[in-house]
Order: sequence, then C-alpha cells, then structure tokens
Amino acid sequence: MKIGIIGAGQIGGTLTRRLASLGHEVFVANSRGPETLAALASETGAKAVTVSEAARTGEVVVVTIPEGKIRDLPKDLFTGVPEEVVVVDTGNYYPRERDGRIEEIENGMMESRWVERQLGRPVVKAFNTIYASHLMEYGRPAGSPGRFALPIAGDDERAKKIVIRLLSELGFDGVDAGGIDESWRQQPGTPVYGADLDAGGVRRALAQASSERTPRWRATNNSPGTFVRPA
Repeated sequence: MKIGIIGAGQIGGTLTRRLASLGHEVFVANSRGPETLAALASETGAKAVTVSEAARTGEVVVVTIPEGKIRDLPKDLFTGVPEEVVVVDTGNYYPRERDGRIEEIENGMMESRWVERQLGRPVVKAFNTIYASHLMEYGRPAGSPGRFALPIAGDDERAKKIVIRLLSELGFDGVDAGGIDESWRQQPGTPVYGADLDAGGVRRALAQASSERTPRWRATNNSPGTFVRPA
C-alpha cells in the first residue's frame, strides 16, 4: 500500500520505520522540506517528499503534526485527492504545553472534528493514545496472549476497517470507538490515553471515560508553556 505521512516527529518517524519495514511504500514529509529527511529516508527506504506530495501520493495519508500547526497546512492540501483516500489524524490537543488556545476545542468541539474542518476532509482518529516507543516495540502477532489494542474513531466504516487492518499488521488489535463525535473517549486525560491495554481493557476504558475536559487539559491565560513547564 502507498502511505503518505505528514510529520516526522516521534509518531510520524515511528510509523515511517514500522510501515516501511512491513513492505509498504511510504512517502514522508515535514514542514522543513524533503532534504531534511534524507537520513530517515536512507534508513527506512521511504521517499522524502513535500507535504503536498505526501497528501497526493498515498492510499492512506497520516497527518501527525502538533495540533496547533494544523492551521499552517496549505488550505488546498487535499483538493483533488480522491475521496477514497483515507486520512488519519494522530493528534492531541495540548493547550498548556504546546498548542496554545484553540477556541473551537475550548468551546467543546472534538479535537478531530476541528482537524477535519481545517483539512476539509473526514479523518479517522488513531495512534493518539500510544507512546512512540511502545508503537515501535510492543506489537505482537495476532492471537498472542496480552496483545495490546488501540482505539480508533471515525464516521466512515470503510476507512476504519482499513486503519484497523494496518493496526493489525503493526501488531495491535483495533477497537472501534465510534464516530468522531465520540472521540473524546480517547483524548488526553481519559482512561485509555497512554495505557497499554488489550482489546477488552480498551473497551472498558472507553466506557469509563468522562466527556468533561478537566482544567489540566484546558488552555490558561498564559498558554502555551512547554512540556517541562506547562502554562
């Protein structure tokens, strides 16, 4: 499968390595240009491309950049991209540490619904609850005892099935967490976030989640700070 990855940070770099090692044709991009990804491309066999090329080359396109930077992507990024191309959003809203205030999210809009509106495309929310090192190291064959699972949310059943298939190739079970308007169940601060759980554990964690965004995960008047010193 051809997979575009926009963002080469911890999750983007890990997905580039893992998916390329599984034989997928990976096209990776960042905001600084393909020349800055030469080492990653050489290591993995992925092709370093521009952001626009990554959006237009993949059958699946993973957008994995800081939430606050979504607004900086080209407004026509997905113009002309076929509707059947699956767009995956891995993002989380960290207002106190990194992203600053995003007014629509503060007022109750789901993070990935906001991302959809910026991109002009439906998305599947996935890979946002796992540490990059665990994504690299913890995958296990299907049927293995204790195999970890990850939640995904989205409004397109076909797109979710494709993402669940990729998750399985990476060594994780996929748990359907519902539509994008239910994706609050896997956002930062919920029981499933950052937890290593099997499929049953993920389902229980999703059921236990609260839709209230606690002050820890809301912007302040001084946002953003840093992950060391949140504002």
